[in-house]
Amino acid sequence: MGRWLVAAGVYNLAWGALTVLLPSWLFTLTGMEQPNYPFIWQCVGMIVGVYGIGYLAAAADPVRHWPIVLVGFLGKIFGPLGYAMGVVKGEVPPAFGWTLPTNDLVWWVPFGLILCHAARAHGFTWGSVMPGAVRRRTAA
Repeated sequence: MGRWLVAAGVYNLAWGALTVLLPSWLFTLTGMEQPNYPFIWQCVGMIVGVYGIGYLAAAADPVRHWPIVLVGFLGKIFGPLGYAMGVVKGEVPPAFGWTLPTNDLVWWVPFGLILCHAARAHGFTWGSVMPGAVRRRTAA
């Protein structure tokens, strides 16, 4: 589990640093129009890099640091959803989607498995969150 978080941390630090140092790289690569305010895109790079630091910290004990994994997992789900909504509205060029497999989709399964493992380790059950939603077996 920790190796996935180390990989995610290194990837996010590299992607974030590249975006901070060369904010036009993605736009040039995809043939998209350059942003009018590159500093905003550099802020995105900074945020991605900070996530990388969090993943590296969580890698030492993913069960203990599951909230960091959860925040990353949610971002990796909501990012593609926001992209899809932007494409449908005509606000985001489809070429921007080439980032989804490596930035988001590849991490869904490992992050999900880490969260499932952490939930089991902490004794989480759906019945503890939604009493009555899960039938409990009773002795006959």
